[in-house]
Amino acid sequence: MSVIPNPPVLNRPPGDRYKWTALSNTTAAVFMSALDGSIVLIALPAIFRGVHLDPLAPGNIAYLLWMIMGYRLVQAVLVVTVGRLGDMYGRVRIYNAGFAVFTFASVLLSFDPFDGGHGAMWLIAWRVLQAVGGSMLTANSAAILTDAFPEEQRGFALGINQVAALAGMFIGLVAGGLLAAWDWRAVFWVNVPVGVFFTVWAYRTLRESGNRGGGRIDWWGNITFAVGLSAVLIAVTFGLQPYGGHTMGWTNPLVDVLIAGGLVLLAAFVTIENRTAAPMIQLSLFRRRAFTFGNLAGLAISIGRGGMQFVLIIWLQGIWLPLHGYDYADTPLWAGIFMLPLTAGFLAAGPVSGYLSDRLGSRGLATGGALLFGASFLGLMLLPIDFSYWIFAVLIALNGIASGMFASPNSSSIMGSVPARLRGVASGMRATFQNSGTAVSIGVFFSLMIAGLAASLPHSLTTGLQQQGVSAHVATQIGNLPPVASLFAAQLGVNPVQHLLQPSGALTHLTAAQQQALTGREFFPSLIAGPFHSGLVIVFAFGATLAFLAAIASLLRGTDSAAGIPKPRETAAGDARPRRSDRSTSN
Repeated sequence: MSVIPNPPVLNRPPGDRYKWTALSNTTAAVFMSALDGSIVLIALPAIFRGVHLDPLAPGNIAYLLWMIMGYRLVQAVLVVTVGRLGDMYGRVRIYNAGFAVFTFASVLLSFDPFDGGHGAMWLIAWRVLQAVGGSMLTANSAAILTDAFPEEQRGFALGINQVAALAGMFIGLVAGGLLAAWDWRAVFWVNVPVGVFFTVWAYRTLRESGNRGGGRIDWWGNITFAVGLSAVLIAVTFGLQPYGGHTMGWTNPLVDVLIAGGLVLLAAFVTIENRTAAPMIQLSLFRRRAFTFGNLAGLAISIGRGGMQFVLIIWLQGIWLPLHGYDYADTPLWAGIFMLPLTAGFLAAGPVSGYLSDRLGSRGLATGGALLFGASFLGLMLLPIDFSYWIFAVLIALNGIASGMFASPNSSSIMGSVPARLRGVASGMRATFQNSGTAVSIGVFFSLMIAGLAASLPHSLTTGLQQQGVSAHVATQIGNLPPVASLFAAQLGVNPVQHLLQPSGALTHLTAAQQQALTGREFFPSLIAGPFHSGLVIVFAFGATLAFLAAIASLLRGTDSAAGIPKPRETAAGDARPRRSDRSTSN
């Protein structure tokens, strides 16, 4: 549509050129934000070497977990708050500031002046600030697009935006390997020129085409939500770490206190939101079926997708690649490369499903995507540990296609079900469900995997070491180490057997053939294959269950406007005047 001459600063109809500018800039933003959530995952071995930190030392597991989960935790906590700020003070204003914060943190990350634990803390702290900037971007990008695009093109635009975010998660795996092979600091350098360019471009071209609601900050709501959700996610992080004589920390009293306290604060948050005049979130949005069940389906898919990503990386790096002749030092890069079919599936299905959702409606496509997502988990569950790659590639490509089929229509349905003045907070709430699911998935899937390993790995490891001439005392000592160390060793591209035997000097008392067998590529992968497969079956069965629950939730969302059900009427100020059908559960 053409731009009206001499329009007011706010609420002027966006033109065709502007909507594509908004799409280009916001797509780059969510891609960068998502990429930085995963790029560090593959680059961790180089980062730990760069700051001279032993990745398998018991006290250093916490650094590794916080580098992975800290970014997701902050994004999960903040996106609703900054989405609300966007509704109040301008979505573009908050979004532009987010680009500047994100770029500034990237610069500081690449100039870590410390070594050891202090170097790790420097990186974790600035990753937190980077996540703040990323939250400001992701919370408002969908709202900016919903304001800029007409209803008949909204699904296509949000589809591209969503696929960019999901593709960024997996392209980060390859980019992290490539950049870390050159210099670990390059993992953070890559954001600087891109961030500077898009920050300047955003400030010069984006404008407020929606409506600002004004109002005030709901401080008590923000505090109870942020502290409550943080406590739960921090408890998940501590739960993955060994405690006392247990393989995990779920029996740690601190974990119990954090979870209980977090849930109490979240319950208090709901009470506060129901009573305050200017709530942080609009609980009334949950009266809309498309919004409620779309977010529940998105949460289930997010948990499944996030956990699967880590499990597949460990499977490739720790077992399959070494068995096929790849050096441990090279497995992080090749794991990312071999997972490219997953990214290709995202890129192929996302825009197409967004385009189709504008014409056919969201429910059928999103439900079909969730069902295909679950079917791919069942296929992966049936694979042997030493699989044929082409079957693996087909299954993860189907998983990527399924994610693309689901994400675009689901986002379009959620964002299209809310009034214009609440699109910022709705976008933030949607992102909170997604980011919380990803953060929780790490704890859930790792816990299931560690539980599966704990049953048989100690005996297998102890027996295998003794068969190669290691003393019973040393073999038992190593076999009783927490399985989480073996999992992280596989993820970091480290041969844990060689790493664990060196301090005791046991290798020097063995024959050359025994040393070669223990430190070679095949001993540890062959030893862990059986216990790992037991864990995989549990993990993938759980993922399939989540996917089928997501399909049920997607069906329950009801029909949407694309299928012939009208949306709430809005006044010129963007306020919603719900009809009788909107006050029911049909929307």
